[in-house]
Amino acid sequence: MIINVARKELKSVFASPMGWVILSLLMFAFGTQYLNAVNDYFAVMSGAMRPAERTGVTQFVGQSVYGLASFIMLFAVPLLSMRLISEERRSQTLPFLFSAPISLTEIVVGKFVGLVAFLSVLIVFIAAMLSTLNIWADIDFGFLLANSLGLLLMVAGFSALGIYFSSLTQQPVIAAILTFIALFALMMLDRFFGDDPTNVLGSLSLTRHFQSFASGLIDSADIVYFILFAVTFLTLTVRRLDADRLRG
Repeated sequence: MIINVARKELKSVFASPMGWVILSLLMFAFGTQYLNAVNDYFAVMSGAMRPAERTGVTQFVGQSVYGLASFIMLFAVPLLSMRLISEERRSQTLPFLFSAPISLTEIVVGKFVGLVAFLSVLIVFIAAMLSTLNIWADIDFGFLLANSLGLLLMVAGFSALGIYFSSLTQQPVIAAILTFIALFALMMLDRFFGDDPTNVLGSLSLTRHFQSFASGLIDSADIVYFILFAVTFLTLTVRRLDADRLRG
Protein backbone atom coordinates (compact mmCIF):
# COMPACT_ATOMS: atom_id res chain seq x y z
CA MET A 1 0.00 0.00 0.00
CA ILE A 2 2.92 2.34 0.65
CA ILE A 3 4.01 1.91 -2.96
CA ASN A 4 0.49 2.77 -4.18
CA VAL A 5 0.40 5.96 -2.12
CA ALA A 6 3.92 6.88 -3.27
CA ARG A 7 2.98 6.27 -6.91
CA LYS A 8 -0.12 8.44 -6.51
CA GLU A 9 1.90 11.29 -4.99
CA LEU A 10 4.57 10.99 -7.65
CA LYS A 11 1.95 11.17 -10.40
CA SER A 12 0.32 14.19 -8.77
CA VAL A 13 3.65 16.04 -8.61
CA PHE A 14 4.40 15.35 -12.28
CA ALA A 15 0.82 16.28 -13.16
CA SER A 16 1.15 19.72 -11.58
CA PRO A 17 2.84 22.65 -13.37
CA MET A 18 4.77 23.50 -10.20
CA GLY A 19 6.49 20.12 -10.21
CA TRP A 20 7.72 20.52 -13.78
CA VAL A 21 8.70 24.15 -13.26
CA ILE A 22 10.75 23.32 -10.16
CA LEU A 23 12.34 20.33 -11.88
CA SER A 24 13.24 22.36 -14.98
CA LEU A 25 14.61 25.33 -13.03
CA LEU A 26 16.74 23.14 -10.79
CA MET A 27 18.14 21.14 -13.70
CA PHE A 28 18.98 24.40 -15.47
CA ALA A 29 20.65 25.77 -12.33
CA PHE A 30 22.70 22.62 -11.78
CA GLY A 31 23.68 22.44 -15.46
CA THR A 32 24.79 26.07 -15.45
CA GLN A 33 26.78 25.57 -12.24
CA TYR A 34 28.43 22.51 -13.76
CA LEU A 35 29.56 24.36 -16.88
CA ASN A 36 30.78 27.34 -14.84
CA ALA A 37 32.69 25.04 -12.47
CA VAL A 38 34.42 23.27 -15.39
CA ASN A 39 35.46 26.62 -16.86
CA ASP A 40 36.66 27.82 -13.46
CA TYR A 41 38.64 24.61 -13.01
CA PHE A 42 40.65 25.18 -16.19
CA ALA A 43 41.13 28.85 -15.32
CA VAL A 44 42.34 28.14 -11.79
CA MET A 45 44.41 25.05 -12.52
CA SER A 46 46.20 26.70 -15.45
CA GLY A 47 47.67 29.13 -12.94
CA ALA A 48 48.54 26.49 -10.35
CA MET A 49 52.01 25.53 -11.55
CA ARG A 50 53.10 23.49 -8.53
CA PRO A 51 51.55 19.98 -8.23
CA ALA A 52 50.72 20.61 -4.56
CA GLU A 53 48.40 23.41 -5.59
CA ARG A 54 46.42 21.30 -8.04
CA THR A 55 42.99 19.90 -7.19
CA GLY A 56 41.24 16.96 -8.78
CA VAL A 57 38.53 17.86 -11.28
CA THR A 58 36.01 15.63 -9.49
CA GLN A 59 36.47 17.41 -6.19
CA PHE A 60 36.59 20.89 -7.72
CA VAL A 61 33.51 20.57 -9.90
CA GLY A 62 31.64 18.15 -7.63
CA GLN A 63 31.89 20.31 -4.52
CA SER A 64 30.59 23.27 -6.49
CA VAL A 65 27.54 21.45 -7.88
CA TYR A 66 26.67 19.45 -4.76
CA GLY A 67 27.16 22.54 -2.61
CA LEU A 68 24.65 24.43 -4.74
CA ALA A 69 22.27 21.46 -4.66
CA SER A 70 22.26 21.24 -0.86
CA PHE A 71 21.50 24.97 -0.68
CA ILE A 72 18.77 24.98 -3.34
CA MET A 73 16.98 22.01 -1.74
CA LEU A 74 16.42 24.31 1.22
CA PHE A 75 13.95 26.21 -0.97
CA ALA A 76 12.67 23.43 -3.23
CA VAL A 77 11.60 20.92 -0.57
CA PRO A 78 9.30 23.32 1.34
CA LEU A 79 7.56 24.22 -1.94
CA LEU A 80 7.04 20.57 -2.85
CA SER A 81 6.08 19.29 0.61
CA MET A 82 3.75 22.10 1.66
CA ARG A 83 0.62 20.65 0.01
CA LEU A 84 1.08 16.99 0.92
CA ILE A 85 -1.22 17.07 3.96
CA SER A 86 -2.25 20.70 4.39
CA GLU A 87 -4.11 20.56 1.09
CA GLU A 88 -6.07 17.56 2.36
CA ARG A 89 -6.91 19.50 5.51
CA ARG A 90 -7.92 22.63 3.60
CA SER A 91 -10.13 20.73 1.15
CA GLN A 92 -11.61 18.79 4.09
CA THR A 93 -10.71 15.41 2.59
CA LEU A 94 -8.80 14.22 5.68
CA PRO A 95 -11.83 12.24 6.96
CA PHE A 96 -11.85 10.28 3.70
CA LEU A 97 -8.12 9.68 4.12
CA PHE A 98 -8.69 8.42 7.65
CA SER A 99 -11.41 6.05 6.49
CA ALA A 100 -9.24 4.49 3.79
CA PRO A 101 -8.34 0.82 4.34
CA ILE A 102 -4.69 1.65 5.05
CA SER A 103 -2.93 2.81 8.18
CA LEU A 104 -1.82 6.36 8.87
CA THR A 105 1.78 5.16 8.86
CA GLU A 106 1.38 3.81 5.33
CA ILE A 107 -0.19 7.08 4.20
CA VAL A 108 2.57 9.24 5.68
CA VAL A 109 5.42 7.00 4.55
CA GLY A 110 3.86 6.70 1.09
CA LYS A 111 3.71 10.48 0.69
CA PHE A 112 7.28 10.71 1.98
CA VAL A 113 8.57 8.07 -0.45
CA GLY A 114 6.77 9.75 -3.35
CA LEU A 115 8.37 13.12 -2.61
CA VAL A 116 11.85 11.65 -2.10
CA ALA A 117 11.50 9.66 -5.33
CA PHE A 118 10.71 12.87 -7.22
CA LEU A 119 13.72 14.67 -5.74
CA SER A 120 15.89 11.63 -6.45
CA VAL A 121 15.45 12.42 -10.14
CA LEU A 122 17.54 15.53 -9.54
CA ILE A 123 20.20 13.61 -7.63
CA VAL A 124 20.50 11.06 -10.43
CA PHE A 125 20.68 13.93 -12.94
CA ILE A 126 23.55 15.54 -11.01
CA ALA A 127 25.47 12.26 -10.70
CA ALA A 128 24.99 11.47 -14.40
CA MET A 129 26.06 14.99 -15.39
CA LEU A 130 29.24 14.84 -13.28
CA SER A 131 29.99 11.35 -14.62
CA THR A 132 30.46 12.87 -18.07
CA LEU A 133 33.74 14.28 -16.78
CA ASN A 134 35.07 10.74 -17.18
CA ILE A 135 35.08 11.28 -20.94
CA TRP A 136 38.25 13.35 -20.73
CA ALA A 137 39.55 12.78 -17.19
CA ASP A 138 39.83 10.02 -14.60
CA ILE A 139 37.26 10.95 -11.99
CA ASP A 140 36.65 9.72 -8.47
CA PHE A 141 33.36 7.83 -8.58
CA GLY A 142 33.61 7.21 -4.84
CA PHE A 143 33.43 10.96 -4.32
CA LEU A 144 30.28 11.14 -6.45
CA LEU A 145 28.73 8.20 -4.60
CA ALA A 146 29.39 9.74 -1.18
CA ASN A 147 27.99 13.12 -2.20
CA SER A 148 24.94 11.57 -3.87
CA LEU A 149 24.21 9.46 -0.79
CA GLY A 150 24.66 12.47 1.49
CA LEU A 151 22.38 14.62 -0.66
CA LEU A 152 19.75 11.86 -0.75
CA LEU A 153 19.83 11.51 3.05
CA MET A 154 19.62 15.27 3.49
CA VAL A 155 16.69 15.50 1.07
CA ALA A 156 14.95 12.69 2.98
CA GLY A 157 15.38 14.62 6.22
CA PHE A 158 14.13 17.82 4.60
CA SER A 159 11.09 16.00 3.21
CA ALA A 160 10.18 14.38 6.54
CA LEU A 161 10.29 17.74 8.30
CA GLY A 162 8.29 19.34 5.48
CA ILE A 163 5.56 16.71 5.74
CA TYR A 164 5.36 17.27 9.50
CA PHE A 165 4.78 21.00 9.13
CA SER A 166 2.30 20.32 6.34
CA SER A 167 0.31 18.27 8.85
CA LEU A 168 0.11 21.16 11.30
CA THR A 169 -1.81 23.66 9.20
CA GLN A 170 -4.36 23.89 6.42
CA GLN A 171 -2.45 26.69 4.70
CA PRO A 172 0.27 25.32 2.37
CA VAL A 173 2.11 28.66 2.29
CA ILE A 174 2.39 28.71 6.07
CA ALA A 175 3.66 25.12 6.00
CA ALA A 176 6.32 26.10 3.45
CA ILE A 177 7.45 29.12 5.49
CA LEU A 178 7.67 27.11 8.73
CA THR A 179 9.59 24.35 6.96
CA PHE A 180 12.07 26.80 5.47
CA ILE A 181 12.66 28.56 8.81
CA ALA A 182 13.16 25.26 10.64
CA LEU A 183 15.53 23.89 8.00
CA PHE A 184 17.53 27.10 7.83
CA ALA A 185 17.90 27.13 11.61
CA LEU A 186 18.98 23.48 11.66
CA MET A 187 21.56 24.10 8.95
CA MET A 188 22.99 27.13 10.74
CA LEU A 189 23.32 25.54 14.19
CA ASP A 190 27.02 24.84 13.78
CA ARG A 191 27.60 28.47 12.80
CA PHE A 192 25.96 29.64 16.02
CA PHE A 193 27.46 27.05 18.38
CA GLY A 194 30.81 26.39 16.73
CA ASP A 195 32.47 23.14 15.77
CA ASP A 196 32.77 21.76 19.29
CA PRO A 197 31.64 18.10 18.99
CA THR A 198 30.58 18.08 22.65
CA ASN A 199 28.01 20.82 22.04
CA VAL A 200 24.63 19.11 21.77
CA LEU A 201 22.89 21.80 19.75
CA GLY A 202 25.80 22.16 17.36
CA SER A 203 25.85 18.41 16.77
CA LEU A 204 22.25 18.61 15.53
CA SER A 205 23.29 20.75 12.59
CA LEU A 206 22.28 19.29 9.23
CA THR A 207 25.25 20.99 7.60
CA ARG A 208 27.75 19.38 9.97
CA HIS A 209 26.47 15.89 9.19
CA PHE A 210 26.56 16.57 5.44
CA GLN A 211 30.17 17.76 5.51
CA SER A 212 31.71 14.29 5.64
CA PHE A 213 29.73 13.24 2.54
CA ALA A 214 30.76 16.49 0.83
CA SER A 215 34.40 15.53 1.47
CA GLY A 216 33.87 12.15 -0.18
CA LEU A 217 33.63 10.17 3.06
CA ILE A 218 30.76 7.95 4.18
CA ASP A 219 30.40 8.05 7.96
CA SER A 220 27.94 5.61 9.52
CA ALA A 221 27.23 8.07 12.35
CA ASP A 222 26.02 10.66 9.83
CA ILE A 223 23.88 8.06 8.06
CA VAL A 224 22.25 7.11 11.37
CA TYR A 225 21.66 10.79 12.17
CA PHE A 226 19.76 11.48 8.95
CA ILE A 227 17.75 8.26 9.25
CA LEU A 228 16.76 9.06 12.83
CA PHE A 229 15.97 12.65 11.82
CA ALA A 230 13.57 11.47 9.11
CA VAL A 231 12.00 8.74 11.26
CA THR A 232 11.42 11.22 14.11
CA PHE A 233 9.45 13.69 12.02
CA LEU A 234 7.53 10.98 10.18
CA THR A 235 6.53 9.56 13.57
CA LEU A 236 5.46 13.01 14.78
CA THR A 237 3.38 13.40 11.62
CA VAL A 238 1.62 10.07 12.21
CA ARG A 239 0.91 11.05 15.83
CA ARG A 240 -0.45 14.41 14.71
CA LEU A 241 -2.83 12.80 12.21
CA ASP A 242 -3.84 10.17 14.74
CA ALA A 243 -4.78 12.94 17.19
CA ASP A 244 -6.86 14.62 14.45
CA ARG A 245 -8.63 11.34 13.74
CA LEU A 246 -9.49 10.82 17.40
CA ARG A 247 -10.84 14.36 17.69
CA GLY A 248 -12.92 13.86 14.56
